[in-house]
Amino acid sequence: MSALPLVALVGNPNAGKSALFNALTGARQKLGNYPGVTVERKAGRLALSDGRPVELVDLPGTYSLDPTSPDEQVTRDVVMGRQAGERRPDALVVVVDAANLDNHLRFALELVALGLPTIVALNMVDLATRDGLELDAAILSRELGVPVVSTVAVRKRGLDHLRQELEAMLGTDAAARPAPPARDFDTLRREARRIARATIVRETPSRRLTAAVDRVALHPFFGLLLLLGLLFIMFQAVFSWATLPADILESWVTALGQAVTVVLPPGIIHDFLLQGVVGGVGAVIVFLPQILILFFFILMLEATGYMARAAFLMDGLMARVGLSGRAFIPLLSSFACAVPGIMATRTISDPKDRLTTILIAPLMTCSARLPVYGLIIAAFIPARDVGGGVGLQGLVLFLLYVAGIVGAMLAAWALRLTVARGTSGGFLMEMPKYQWPRPQDIVIGLWQRAVIFLKRAGTIILATNVVLWVLASFPQAPEGRSQVDYSIAGRIASGIHLLVAPIGFNRDISLALLPTMAAREVAVSAIATVYAIDAGDDEEAVSQQLGDRLKRQWPLPTALAFLAWFIFAPQCISTIAVTRRETNGWKWPLFMVGYLFLLAYVAAGLTYWTATAAGL
Repeated sequence: MSALPLVALVGNPNAGKSALFNALTGARQKLGNYPGVTVERKAGRLALSDGRPVELVDLPGTYSLDPTSPDEQVTRDVVMGRQAGERRPDALVVVVDAANLDNHLRFALELVALGLPTIVALNMVDLATRDGLELDAAILSRELGVPVVSTVAVRKRGLDHLRQELEAMLGTDAAARPAPPARDFDTLRREARRIARATIVRETPSRRLTAAVDRVALHPFFGLLLLLGLLFIMFQAVFSWATLPADILESWVTALGQAVTVVLPPGIIHDFLLQGVVGGVGAVIVFLPQILILFFFILMLEATGYMARAAFLMDGLMARVGLSGRAFIPLLSSFACAVPGIMATRTISDPKDRLTTILIAPLMTCSARLPVYGLIIAAFIPARDVGGGVGLQGLVLFLLYVAGIVGAMLAAWALRLTVARGTSGGFLMEMPKYQWPRPQDIVIGLWQRAVIFLKRAGTIILATNVVLWVLASFPQAPEGRSQVDYSIAGRIASGIHLLVAPIGFNRDISLALLPTMAAREVAVSAIATVYAIDAGDDEEAVSQQLGDRLKRQWPLPTALAFLAWFIFAPQCISTIAVTRRETNGWKWPLFMVGYLFLLAYVAAGLTYWTATAAGL
């Protein structure tokens, strides 16, 4: 007895393939695994209109015949006739999403080029119509050279037509078509877009506007200029918009310090609250407005649908340094914090791609660095325009973020040539519709970020500051000696200073480096605490703002070197811990800390020596 004809359902993820499979086979299904792999095999029995049975297999969704995961490899091997224990299909039903035709047609063209008898199921046409898009299946059929059937799988529309086409295709005279010549990825993508445009009969003005905007937003040159422009505006706003609320917060911290002085008599409790709590933690809290402004822009870009376009633009750049486009989302998450960014690398199937992304995630400028950048920039960079309403402080902040991104790309390139050697593939993603953000979603997102920051200030930063205050306050210095230099913290800092003095770091920075392993923001509170202890009973010094003290006591080359250090500085303990967990050992966390320390040291040294030689 001859085997039943085998038809495979193939298509991109989220094309409605499984819904079509269920509608065609009903309860006549069986599940199992493909031989040798744990990928699920879903097969069922389909009855044609003339009563003949056909075996239908639902292949895992994939974007191309160049596999990047076990699921995608099974799909490739089945349609190519290479899967062990599985015969090659007699025909293919390629399922495409009518509302995302240009994205789905690229894979469809790749499948049509195999030469097997093929039918295209133009699925979810009801959703395309709802979105203001009307397509002509006859035009699409003519362009592809294969039958095209409009379907709505969840409502079982178009199934009879699909069975009729399968019946005709699986007749006694059915044979494979001669395969067209192979075409590369970019050629197939351009062809898919051309065919999709030709298939559109009518679309609403909003869809035409989206297409017009995307012609700029996704352009390899103008799109990149737009992205850089948006980032530039964002960093300008971080300084210009934050001035008033930051001044208000600073006045509240000052008033709280004065209240402590009035209520409590001089003594250890007074000093602890004034120097360790109010002076240290308060110096960090004043940067809350800048952090919220930064996240306001990030939330807006995500909610409008632009962030996916940014991922598409960055894919080409990352591919040139050996990174997969799938690394974009984890790296983007690392701008908030490297911990969720590293955890998000679990979506990257290739182990070398994933390792590279983990190792460079700390180079993305996380929000914890913003208080440090804000403090140094406000103290040493003049608040003036450089032309066209562009603020110098915002420009410097923008360049610091760019330096982190460039450093990450260069590190990825070096890692892919050495410890993470291997090839990397691109990725495909569907673009969401542009839409106006819901104000309540933005407000909730900002509230969550504020709560996270304040919790961090009230736990990790406070605890670290308390330990630093104790170490810097004891033992008590004799009359005429510096308390900080005489203390335990001062003696530890003296040892660290031997290492960092060649790159221009002073005692204050040496004291701040060790506690910053708990959290990046601690650098600000640590320096504030040290100065508060140094000031002692000098009311004028106590009341002086931290930025003014730095400007008076630090030379400009030291301040610039400190900024350069923080672009590459080894990450906090939480990042190191999550790296150990994600890589199942200490080898890669220690490697990460080592190479980041080396980069930070070299960058700070070059900055200091260059600035000193230039007479700054």
